[in-house]
Amino acid sequence: MSRTVSSSTVLSPPISSGSAEMAIQVLGRATQLLDALAAQPDPVPLKDLARTTGLHTSTAHRILNDLVIGRYVERVDSGLYQLGMRLLELGSLVKGRLNVREAAIDAMRALHALTGQTVNLSVQQGDEIVYIDRAWSERSGMQVVRAIGGRAPLHLTSNGKLFLSSVDARQLRAYATRTGLAGGTANSIKSLEALERELSLVRQLGYARDNEELEMGVRCIAAGIYDDAGKLVAGLSISAPSSRLQDAWIPQLVATAATISEALGYETGATSAQ
Repeated sequence: MSRTVSSSTVLSPPISSGSAEMAIQVLGRATQLLDALAAQPDPVPLKDLARTTGLHTSTAHRILNDLVIGRYVERVDSGLYQLGMRLLELGSLVKGRLNVREAAIDAMRALHALTGQTVNLSVQQGDEIVYIDRAWSERSGMQVVRAIGGRAPLHLTSNGKLFLSSVDARQLRAYATRTGLAGGTANSIKSLEALERELSLVRQLGYARDNEELEMGVRCIAAGIYDDAGKLVAGLSISAPSSRLQDAWIPQLVATAATISEALGYETGATSAQ
């Protein structure tokens, strides 16, 4: 029997069909402008963009202004535009996640076959971790199955603690202030002092634990995955019902994370970029 933990659903007020159609139309026009800019190696005049996309000049100008504010487009001179750095940042994020998933999947499946429990791959996004892949099987009996795309606070998860262990004291205090270190179980870490002690242990051991801190009856262990620059880019974890998690799996978990890191170009002893 498997348990699935999914991200919570936020209900929003209903959107009128007219507003939805207008939003989709604006997105379509913005995409046209971005495609037109991508097709040219040099900055492009507003009039040329309007002509290429078939948009009225005032419409193209208004949408480009919004894209400039969001850094998706740069205005390099009066009436000249080019693609902005925000697109490079987003592209790098997507590329990094795809590379991690590609490098990890076979090793994750092997670790699942060894343990019979769900193996999760997670990345940090703001103050949360996001589950981006998993290895599990319906034939493996009772498992804790995390939903891909699901989120959880950093301080309540083994993967999240890996990321928190890499920040400095000022950043950790800021995280504690922003989140209030909220937790929903009796085991949740709810004070900065307790979190600091926990993270010190993570750095000492080289792996992290979640002892029923996110959900009662569920425990996890996690090890970090590093890229060619020595930066922590993902966490690899085993999630299991509390009575089934075994410390004997820790060496293989750490070794599997190291294998994935090596596939990403990480060299033992590399200096972290964080």
